[in-house]
Amino acid sequence: MSLGRYALVVVGSLAASQAGAWLALGDRLTPLGLWAVLTGGGLAAINTLAAYGLVLWSQPRSTRTFFAAVLGGMLGRMALLLAALVAGVLVVGLPRVPLALSLLAYFAAFLVFELTLLQRRASLARVPR
Repeated sequence: MSLGRYALVVVGSLAASQAGAWLALGDRLTPLGLWAVLTGGGLAAINTLAAYGLVLWSQPRSTRTFFAAVLGGMLGRMALLLAALVAGVLVVGLPRVPLALSLLAYFAAFLVFELTLLQRRASLARVPR
């Protein structure tokens, strides 16, 4: 799957689930809490798009380049996510629990989706034609 199609699926699933979360939690969370849920989902979406893009970019390259991009990218993305979380809580004043739970839930869902796609892609590449 191309990065563009992957982005459409990620953004579409994020929008649909955010709408559902807003309907389900809208009266239980403050407006800032809803922004925290939106922010966590957005950060997870940006993270998964960056990860998938790095994998696609590095796959045709050498093994050394592949691991440098994937592992270096992971370290960089983790640092940026941590900085965004700290900024969201300390600077913007987003509630910690909705922000962290949203980020973790979307991160896990997008990770499963990404790994499933990459596994399927690798399996198709091994099948003789």
